[in-house]
Amino acid sequence: MYAYARIRSIYRKGAEAMNDINTSHNVGISLAEPAERALGRQILRFAETLEGVAAGLRINLLTDYLYQLAGEFMRFYEQCPVLRAETPALKASRLKLCDLTARDAPAGLDLLGIRTLERM
Repeated sequence: MYAYARIRSIYRKGAEAMNDINTSHNVGISLAEPAERALGRQILRFAETLEGVAAGLRINLLTDYLYQLAGEFMRFYEQCPVLRAETPALKASRLKLCDLTARDAPAGLDLLGIRTLERM
């Protein structure tokens, strides 16, 4: 939940940039930094994780995924400036990674019956 609340804070601080991201479908994602790549790989595992949960009724796969997603996001957040990125394209890329994380986290928490918070 903390990672999701952190992303919501980034959204509030970069509202104009998020509007640009949401209206543009051409935002490419750059995975140049190790923390960006690790987060991107984790995001890509969401569908696979849900399939594993459904196939084997193993809810622990989802809890493990969400824990790892939060950890990867926090490493990304600490190592890769989002709103103060060096270029507008890099800022857009990192905001898109935040957006994708913000979609997976509440969806997974909702499946566990946990409500998300906008602020902590």
